[in-house]
Amino acid sequence: MEVQLGISKPACKSIAEAMQKVLADTYALYLKTQNFHWNLIGPEFFPLHLLFEKQYEDLADAVDEIAERIRAVGFYAEASFSAFAKNTTISEPKGKLESKKMVKELLEGHELIAREGKPLIRKFQEFHDEASADLLIKRLGIHEKAAWMLRAHLEV
Repeated sequence: MEVQLGISKPACKSIAEAMQKVLADTYALYLKTQNFHWNLIGPEFFPLHLLFEKQYEDLADAVDEIAERIRAVGFYAEASFSAFAKNTTISEPKGKLESKKMVKELLEGHELIAREGKPLIRKFQEFHDEASADLLIKRLGIHEKAAWMLRAHLEV
């Protein structure tokens, strides 16, 4: 059945493709955050363990919301490891990392998603897709706050 949201089919396709990238980056950052949560050691274990847990839980909710938006505009949400790997620019961790390196990598991931998401907001608004723009506006605020909290662990 054809999607009738007042957004053209080509615009919906462009929105879905852009959101697919956001989905891949969000999933990759989710996986990295949960990995670090599990493998964290050292004197900052407890506060970082809790922070990483809060952040990966938020990212898990975000993945669902982003994928559902792709479906709402009428497209299939690619959700395989190979699709995520192909579409993400979030790097995989290389081996065991000490806690400060974990924090730095997660900070970089949140900032990357925030930077890449900003131009999409305008694009979605030009397509008269306020729902996708609103989703991204909310997500970017969350990523910027997460980055601030992680950065605070690196400052002395």
